[in-house]
Amino acid sequence: MNLDRLGATTQLRASLAPDLTLARVTVSNRDQYRLIADSGDLDAEPSGALWYHAATRAAMPVVGDWVAARVINAEQAIVEAVLPRRTLFARRAAGRREDQQPIAANIDLVFLVCGLDGDFNLRRLERYLTLGAESGAEPVVVLNKTDLCADLAARIAETATVAGAAPIVAVHTRSPAGIDPLRRYLADGRTVALLGSSGVGKSSVVNCLLGEDRLRTAEVRESDSRGRHTTTHRELIPLPEGGALIDTPGMRELQLWVGGDAVDQAFDEITSLAAGCRFRDCMHTAEKGCAVQSALAEGSLANDRWQSYLKLRGEAERHEALADPLLALERKRKWKRIHKAVKDIYKSPKYR
Repeated sequence: MNLDRLGATTQLRASLAPDLTLARVTVSNRDQYRLIADSGDLDAEPSGALWYHAATRAAMPVVGDWVAARVINAEQAIVEAVLPRRTLFARRAAGRREDQQPIAANIDLVFLVCGLDGDFNLRRLERYLTLGAESGAEPVVVLNKTDLCADLAARIAETATVAGAAPIVAVHTRSPAGIDPLRRYLADGRTVALLGSSGVGKSSVVNCLLGEDRLRTAEVRESDSRGRHTTTHRELIPLPEGGALIDTPGMRELQLWVGGDAVDQAFDEITSLAAGCRFRDCMHTAEKGCAVQSALAEGSLANDRWQSYLKLRGEAERHEALADPLLALERKRKWKRIHKAVKDIYKSPKYR
């Protein structure tokens, strides 16, 4: 295997000690990994030193990571270190704890796959676009199942209202030609991750791009167009022409692990509007000269889009506050001052 075709660089190779081997994680299952190295595939597990020095569980190897491996024999290795990640797609782990759950590392492009059937959902797409903005990878919105869509032009127009600068590509997997518009995004040394909820057809897209039925697929339910989890783990799959695909299990619950900047980037038209407000600290509620409220009144900004922005911005701010107790305290003081100011206004003679 030539790792250069998977994105290995001279800098990555030069960063390793002479007794270690460069490898990339293709499968991660708890503390057991499958690696691909110049010599071939290796089964691996983390070293004790890696466990000891990892600050969090998220610092352990995930699919797409470049690692420094100590080869034991032709089939086994020990992962000694995770090399610095260029990009990382991650979400908030399920449960009450504020933990990061990495999904894929060192991805160049992310195909955000949406099914053009009964499960088409713009609000879910906004969440994926927000996580994509945080990851550092370039997003491409993939509208799959065009063969099941009665009005493709209308769906593309709807998607364009939330996609921002991300390209929109419409495909189907009923024939090899149906997936051709995606092939131009594949390249030697480039890694593409596919993300989307169950039933949108990610595994079918991968099979078409590979030219073989490598991944298991299943039909969706007719009642609501929802699918079952046919992909049960994340896997990096090298492409014959170079580069790699990362397939991921469908995610119905997609909790954000992002900062406010990522939300602003995904909702860039709202960010541009807010820059035109009369006051720099405008809360976009009832202030004079609020460009956001003017756009809502005129209809140039859809209320659904605004409400989605507020929801995701709120989630991002809660995440930032939980990660930074001092920031949480400052935000609490800020809102206390705002509430006091509002009370003082209504105590004035004007409202008596």
